[in-house]
Amino acid sequence: MHPAPSVIFFTVFSGLGFGFLTWLGVGIPAPQGWAAFPYFFVAFAMAVGGLIASTFHLGNPKNALKAFSQWRTSWLSREAWMAVLTLSAMGIFAAANIFLNISMPPLGIIGAIMALITVYTTSMMYAQLKTVPRWNHWTTSLLFILLALGGGAILAADSLGTILFIGLAALAQIYVWDAGDKRFAKRGHSIETATGLGDMGKVRMYEAPHSGTNYLLTEMVYVIARKHAIKLRIIAFILAYIAPMLLAIISGRGFDLYILALIVHIVGILAQRWLFFAEAEHVVGLYYDKR
Repeated sequence: MHPAPSVIFFTVFSGLGFGFLTWLGVGIPAPQGWAAFPYFFVAFAMAVGGLIASTFHLGNPKNALKAFSQWRTSWLSREAWMAVLTLSAMGIFAAANIFLNISMPPLGIIGAIMALITVYTTSMMYAQLKTVPRWNHWTTSLLFILLALGGGAILAADSLGTILFIGLAALAQIYVWDAGDKRFAKRGHSIETATGLGDMGKVRMYEAPHSGTNYLLTEMVYVIARKHAIKLRIIAFILAYIAPMLLAIISGRGFDLYILALIVHIVGILAQRWLFFAEAEHVVGLYYDKR
């Protein structure tokens, strides 16, 4: 699929924001009063900024309000509702902490759980799609959640949490890439199944369906050279996973290098998320002989 910058920004920074809110909700770190303001500001800015960025991918951003009406059937709608509920709960938690110097651990834990559920709903917008076999697996949601927790741990300057969750995310990423490369073929998708003409023999395209492009080709058919994908995977893996863990290990419990770790992690995750969309083989590409 075509890697849209707004959606890449949305998934990366909203995940970081809600991941940081998760750690703040469970009291890691645990600043009180006005000292807590910058922590919550960064978490809310990332979460809300990411959500706002997602609307730029809509033809008409005003249509974003309609997402709230389809919660029974749409993971996008469920994500919208969970985001609002989570930000409301954590907003109360943060306000009580900052302005009243009151700690509310039960509300923080509830908000932390809601933040992870929000990340899960984001992941399910992609994991539910049977038309994109690479995404259509439970490990897509697992990786989103582990990255949110790992990125949140870096923001919280928690070296142990960074090593644990970034390490688990790295293992999940290796499996996601390896299994994802095989899933399209394993599902048995081909131009014969796409056209329904397989019982007549081998199918090949005589000529393109039309002379120009269209929405489907623009949004859902994107081909990246294998050699470029491998290079980007190596870069993304080193920056998003290896470097933050090494910096956390070198820093020890103090995690003095967490800002550097955060910068390289974000750069790596931006590359990883670009690949997430660029390598997503939508079955509609079979109609255009693009698979």
